[in-house]
Amino acid sequence: MPCRVLADVAVSVSELKKNPMATVAAADGLPVLVLNRHEPAFYCVPAKAYEELIDQLEDLELNRLADARSADGQAPVRVSLDEL
Repeated sequence: MPCRVLADVAVSVSELKKNPMATVAAADGLPVLVLNRHEPAFYCVPAKAYEELIDQLEDLELNRLADARSADGQAPVRVSLDEL
């Protein structure tokens, strides 16, 4: 069955078990697709990449919240950084 591959590096579960840190290092900081019987099982994501992903998701949520609040028709309230 066709599947979407979202990584440049793919390894089998067996390969990952042999040396997990070498597998992660081979991807040069990018996610690794782990295959089980030639089917995608999961992605192994380095800590730094995961932290960046979470930061981006938080930014998207904050932007969505700001857009929703600005769409209510009320005028924005100006504040300085010192007031925060």
